[in-house]
Amino acid sequence: MAGTKAGHDDLREEDLVASHWLVKSEPATFSYDDLVRDGRTVWDGVRNHAAAGHLKAMKVGDQVLFYHSQEGKDVVAVAQVAREAFPDASDPTGKFVAVELTPVRKLPRSVTLAQMKANPALADMAMLRQGRLSVSPVSDADWATILKMAGE
Repeated sequence: MAGTKAGHDDLREEDLVASHWLVKSEPATFSYDDLVRDGRTVWDGVRNHAAAGHLKAMKVGDQVLFYHSQEGKDVVAVAQVAREAFPDASDPTGKFVAVELTPVRKLPRSVTLAQMKANPALADMAMLRQGRLSVSPVSDADWATILKMAGE
């Protein structure tokens, strides 16, 4: 995947083998509290090819930062991959996949987009470099930085 399409040749090796991810959701549509209430969810509807590629790379047990987009614009929690990529039932073309996520924990405090952008340690974070992606890899170093910023 890296280097095969314009705009993806700057991905770092650790991004391609990530066991940590970030997913974005508009809280008015589906929030982390909704995930806790439901116990699990099918993460579907992803139509960007790069983001869909990240869904395909997810493995059961991988940890996922849950980011509220539009409102809040902050990382609020950690979820976990409970089921690896399978055909997205909401895609009539059959080209895209979904995964299942389960809640793990709410962070002691949320980490805002502004805080992430202001932290030089996160300068190469995929989500900040490619902000349009709804699913992105998170390096081990970026993961540790976000959790520290969140008070863990």
